[in-house]
Amino acid sequence: MVKHIILWTLKEELSGTEKESVKKGIKESLEALQGVVPGLLDIKVIIDGRLDSSNADVMLYCTLESEEALKGYAVHPAHVAAANAKVRPFTAVRSCIDFKI
Repeated sequence: MVKHIILWTLKEELSGTEKESVKKGIKESLEALQGVVPGLLDIKVIIDGRLDSSNADVMLYCTLESEEALKGYAVHPAHVAAANAKVRPFTAVRSCIDFKI
């Protein structure tokens, strides 16, 4: 199995209200991939409870069956559509770590 963890920092020019709306959109669109993308076992997007010591705004963590499933997730049309509509236009920084468990 593989863990896929992403941290995003939203664009500074977004207002507080816009950031809240964007975070909700990211969460809804990515968590909707559960049961859609083959090999995606679980997916969670954390948008609440952020402490002041944090330097990222949103975290995604998911578990996939294998490295091949991770590669399929990356190009799956539903994932690409969610990323292009709800994530990429609003994020300034993306950090990723993938590892076998």
